[in-house]
Amino acid sequence: MRTRFSAEYILGYDGGGHVLIRDGDVVYENDRIIFVGHNYAGTVDESFDLGQAIITPGLIDLDALTDIDHLIIDSWSPAERSAGMQWSEEYFHSRRRNVFTPDERQLIRKYALVQLALHGITTYMPIASEIHSAWAESFDELVGMAETSRNLGLRGYLGPAYRSGVNVTRAGGERDVEFDEELGRAGLADAVRFLDYAEELSDPLVTGILLPCRIETVTEEILRATAEVSRERDALIRLHCLQGLLERELLERWYGATPLQLLKRTGLLERRLLIPHGIFVDRNRQVAGADLGDLQSLATANVSIIHCPLTTFRYGMVLDSFAAFREAGINLCLGTDSFPPDLIRGMDTGVHLAKLAGTPDAAPAEHYFEAATLGGARALGRTDLGRLEAGAQADLVAFSLDDIRDGVLDDPIRTLLLNGTARQATHSVVAGRMIMRDGMIPGVDLQQLRAEAQHLFARMREAYSERDVQGRSADELFPSSFPTPGAQRLPSAKTGK
Repeated sequence: MRTRFSAEYILGYDGGGHVLIRDGDVVYENDRIIFVGHNYAGTVDESFDLGQAIITPGLIDLDALTDIDHLIIDSWSPAERSAGMQWSEEYFHSRRRNVFTPDERQLIRKYALVQLALHGITTYMPIASEIHSAWAESFDELVGMAETSRNLGLRGYLGPAYRSGVNVTRAGGERDVEFDEELGRAGLADAVRFLDYAEELSDPLVTGILLPCRIETVTEEILRATAEVSRERDALIRLHCLQGLLERELLERWYGATPLQLLKRTGLLERRLLIPHGIFVDRNRQVAGADLGDLQSLATANVSIIHCPLTTFRYGMVLDSFAAFREAGINLCLGTDSFPPDLIRGMDTGVHLAKLAGTPDAAPAEHYFEAATLGGARALGRTDLGRLEAGAQADLVAFSLDDIRDGVLDDPIRTLLLNGTARQATHSVVAGRMIMRDGMIPGVDLQQLRAEAQHLFARMREAYSERDVQGRSADELFPSSFPTPGAQRLPSAKTGK
């Protein structure tokens, strides 16, 4: 089947990079683009004229939330309450459990994947919280998510997350990690099993990868074994690290190594590795405050950094800096990591945070849009993604630019980032299949899904109390922004009054 999309703006590709085409067409047949340019003269089976809109490559989110987000309740807490966001030591040893049933977990996955589609994400790599699970993710859980992803038509790089330990708060309030090494080994075995499953599935929309959790929660043994599996299977690895001072402190205490040193000695520091965040490298002022070689090590190893600007900003951090990483030759790609999975807002946040870390032109909009498309494709080793050109995969998304609330229109990319959000996505195509049409997902009752997710979120919120080292209620851990009439006011975190 041959389909044409027309719009006032097309973000095409000319072999050297993205180019803006005015009043253009994108034509695809089955799963491949066959034409990008002006005035397509051939016949088509279906045509969409979107008017004042921009058609871009499908966005690539390599730290994509596939859960009910916890940032809405834990990104603003003072220190004395933030300890309650972790497992208590006693909960780890005596009471850990799954808050949700397997069916409820699959419903959460569906809700999150639908959100990705609604926000113009066409290719994703999942991230979910393990805090409300008895441990991490299982093979069966990821098989279920893969089926949901296939039904929706998204392109997923998938695998069960695994870990050997979990962050806990000890009785005295200290943060640490408790380990169960057998569960770590079982998790890696499930991950290898999923690689086999994905290979046998032989669906181009499902690629198996390795997803160990945070570096401080994975033993050196499992890190080495992960690197070995990656080399044997040519499988990508995503490992959260360089994302906190506690991580660095623990690794230096246990192994006498920085995160990068541990990555190198376990064989992980190479081209198949994707690192979300990358905040706490030597140039960070909370580490050494000077570039002592970390960026060069990352660049030499051909590691990709998954930059999540909106999430890091909400937790009070900033990448120092997007321009420095880019100039060092490090491949930068993007992730959302929290709700909303809105890479448009994320890119806008990143552009302006880069100004604080550098100069007004330190990271222009085009550099961020390249990271959201071409950078993600490079991280995945895919020259047929992240671009609109003949021969590429038919992955595209259209954003409307015709709402008066968008303001006046100048450059469409800058206008979209400054004045818009990913909620302006109207149509999305993955491998030639339209997965969103006029802002709707075929076959999905969005209002019912929203109601079901809200019910499960309430359960998730209440369950924090059983894990809190002080046993506080959910309302004590997560008080409302303003009290209800007649309610007792909680002390201010600043004044205590």
